[in-house]
Amino acid sequence: MLEIKDLYVSYGMMEVLHGVSVNVEDDELVSIIGPNGAGKTTLIKTVMGLVKPTSGSIVYNGEDITSLPAHKRAALGIGYVPEGRRVFGKLSVEDNLKMGAYELKDKAEIKKNMDMVYDIFPRLGERSKQLAATMSGGEQQMLAIGRALMLDPKMLLIDEVSMGLMPIMVNTCFDVIKKLNDDGITVLVVEQNANKALKIADRGYVLETGNIVISDTAENMRNNDTVQKAYLGG
Repeated sequence: MLEIKDLYVSYGMMEVLHGVSVNVEDDELVSIIGPNGAGKTTLIKTVMGLVKPTSGSIVYNGEDITSLPAHKRAALGIGYVPEGRRVFGKLSVEDNLKMGAYELKDKAEIKKNMDMVYDIFPRLGERSKQLAATMSGGEQQMLAIGRALMLDPKMLLIDEVSMGLMPIMVNTCFDVIKKLNDDGITVLVVEQNANKALKIADRGYVLETGNIVISDTAENMRNNDTVQKAYLGG
């Protein structure tokens, strides 16, 4: 479904990604782990079209989207859950979800998708009129995921879902991601919590200082001495 090939990305004179190649098959859940500053967020933003690569290609469902703007990538079926949640704090839960459905004109379809989000996250349904800024970090993360689901995406890009959350909310978010994948959504998640990320993934990559240094099944990565020592506390 997604093929990232030989991707180079720079901020000014500083090169951040050095020829990164990653692929994600239909219905897979793929995790990219690595330390802070490795380039994980830059990679996911480049796939979404928020950062422009200096070279390389991004192909989605057989279509080269390397030069496509972010909103057109979203319209193709790519949902994005950004690092730090980035909800609209002065808007209600309901209005945040409507913002995620900006491409949809059919009110019935918007309502159907909103009901689907409320079914996944009942707490959002209970607080549909509450301002997003007054919600806890975990609730805001639910809202960020729900907003990404409003266009009924075929693929989700998820950036550091566990950041700043209490352990119980981290577990909830990863359980939801696994269920969404089981329900047929392809997922690419970049995550510092390697233990959680590799437990739900089919395959994984380790990104260090802008380079992919390990690529394997998630099970093999969990049993890899280098991964255990560096990321799993082994």
